[in-house]
Amino acid sequence: MGPGCGVGRGAACYDAGVTAPGSAPRPNGATVLPISCNRDCGGGCPLLAHVEEGRVTRIAPNPAGGPYLKGCIRGYLAAEQLYDPARLTRPLVRDGSRVSGRFREVSWDEALRRVADGLSAIREKYGDGAVLGLGGSGSCRGAVHHTGRLRSRFLNLAGGHVCETDSYSSAAIRFTEEVVLGTADAGVDAGTVEHAELLVLWGSNLDDCIMGCEWRARVREAKRRGVPVVVIDPRRTTTAMHLATEWLPVRPGTDSALLLGLLHVLVSEDLVDGGFVAAHATGFDDLRRRVLGEGDGPPGAAGGGPTTAEWAESVCGTPAARIVALAREWAHRRPAMLVQGLSAQRTVGGEEASRLAIALQVATGNLGRLGGSSGGRVWDALPRPRMGRMTVPGAPASTELAVNDWPRVLLEGPAGGYPEAHAVYNIGGNYVVQGPDVRENIRAMRAAEFSVCHDLSPTETARHCDVVLPVTHWLERDDIVDSWADYLLYSHKVAEPPGEARHDYDIFAELAERMGFGEAFTEGKDAAAWLDELLAASEVGDPDEFRRTGIAWCAERGRVGLAEFAADPVRHPLATPSGKVELAGAVCAAAGLSEVPEARLLPADEAHPLALVTPKSRVRIHSQLADLPAFRARDDRSLWVNPADAAARALADGDSVLVESAQGRVRVPCRVTADVMPGVVSLLAGISPVFGAGGTDLAGAANVLTSSEPTLPSRACRMHSTWVEVRAAD
Repeated sequence: MGPGCGVGRGAACYDAGVTAPGSAPRPNGATVLPISCNRDCGGGCPLLAHVEEGRVTRIAPNPAGGPYLKGCIRGYLAAEQLYDPARLTRPLVRDGSRVSGRFREVSWDEALRRVADGLSAIREKYGDGAVLGLGGSGSCRGAVHHTGRLRSRFLNLAGGHVCETDSYSSAAIRFTEEVVLGTADAGVDAGTVEHAELLVLWGSNLDDCIMGCEWRARVREAKRRGVPVVVIDPRRTTTAMHLATEWLPVRPGTDSALLLGLLHVLVSEDLVDGGFVAAHATGFDDLRRRVLGEGDGPPGAAGGGPTTAEWAESVCGTPAARIVALAREWAHRRPAMLVQGLSAQRTVGGEEASRLAIALQVATGNLGRLGGSSGGRVWDALPRPRMGRMTVPGAPASTELAVNDWPRVLLEGPAGGYPEAHAVYNIGGNYVVQGPDVRENIRAMRAAEFSVCHDLSPTETARHCDVVLPVTHWLERDDIVDSWADYLLYSHKVAEPPGEARHDYDIFAELAERMGFGEAFTEGKDAAAWLDELLAASEVGDPDEFRRTGIAWCAERGRVGLAEFAADPVRHPLATPSGKVELAGAVCAAAGLSEVPEARLLPADEAHPLALVTPKSRVRIHSQLADLPAFRARDDRSLWVNPADAAARALADGDSVLVESAQGRVRVPCRVTADVMPGVVSLLAGISPVFGAGGTDLAGAANVLTSSEPTLPSRACRMHSTWVEVRAAD
């Protein structure tokens, strides 16, 4: 990072009527203040809240963000959640069994006493570290109000806990990047798109899943200037419709085969940038032999034949002619930027797809190049702007695990090779719905001896807890918000909390006081004092101007991860054993990857011949906002079925269908559309289940159908490796 962030475009902000905190309202009686969503949407959007008579009446873009930084419906309609009648406003304790779902309201004193006593009893009975910490994405980008950091700070001071080391979002690709690149900081700033001559959005639905609010406008601008924008996805997404010049379909879980097919064209036609490969990577000769074929076995594995475009088409469904044409274009249109989404790595063999994407960018000389990319993540993949952060103290009894394994901690524990935990402390997370295999998640929550949840509303996870504590919305707090890009945002408190809702920080502070470590948790500071201290420790040069405009741009912008390594790999080696990109060899094998990249595919299931994908909704953040009328009316909760698959099953558009997998059964309406490729069906994730007769889910909870078996070696989730069958519902 440079020496400091500059707070820019203040005049534009004043022109829009933004008033500094405490100043007079605008003539129409509204006060307008900068805000930003502090939740797990990936956006980092500068917004303005219009407040009249103490009520948020409108949310709009903040012009201080310039022409590229715009929000979405989830931010513009945030007040719908703020004033949701179903919000929790008083503490709740379970009244009966966890199966009953009954609760009664209690005072804060009783609720906090129950939590303190419950945690103390678990510690006395099982020792330190027997609490499983879950959640954290409810508010995941704040300096003060960061649910994950607050939870870990509190639980470690309370003796330690079992803490997840990764996320459902990106565990496989993060694992692979650390092995292959030696770093997770290999992304690019969205502004570098202006230098690209080819854009490939691989499983990257930027229009719905906003992985940084600048990307959509940058890609749209590139398309207007004539840059080819290719979307590779099993569905014709809104990104493919609105931002792309071409949609190339690919079957779920076969991305590694398509990548091997592209590499075969590059190798066989002598289109590889040999000088760049030799200087920057090890193991490419092994990969070359793999794609050219080493024997008569199945292509894509040891002893297999060549991974030709024709073979790739037979596996992934992408036309061979387009594979050849795209590979040639990739080699000649430089720089080429591969914008890797996260869907391809949420599969069996997701690690291999991630490694091969990096190999493709190395082979074409695009890694670390302005207008190119590493082939790894572009989301949350560069050093974040400096801002002060609360520390999370270590605890000898704390243990770590892959987030995909959390149910097994409660169901199997040490007998199954997992850490021991008998209580759950969940804050800002709905893991029962968000994780694969909903039924297993419910069994796990019921197995806990004691459980606590902080949330805005009664989620499915909250319904399985013993104590549920109501918390504030991000519009009810002041905070610095991390953008995961090259700027920081200031978000003002623009509304008062309803009823007795409290900040997560204040809840933990009082619990810590009751449990004997209050001073260690707060360090003598309330949330406002922490905010002042953390802002002073940031790279914001003018805090007052930052609060006024709501955005501070960092001195170093337009960053390209691994640029120094790409320019001079001798002086700036990677943190890998060779100092280079480890594409194949002993380092990969020692980490549990295949020695040479291969196509790891999920075996076919004759009883369930259709591949299921479970994308994100454009109007929700996972399960957040799902029950609000303004969002529900815009949500597509149907199963997408290709016309050929519908005809083979005598299904018509709008029919009620049963979707069955080895894990469970869901009943939903179907939508017959050519926007999903043959052999694939699509159901948006994030809906809470409603179980009917025979255990059939009647709401469309996609994770009733998915398996919690991980992809190895990362132990990441594999929701997009799910086979299903679809038939008309009775």
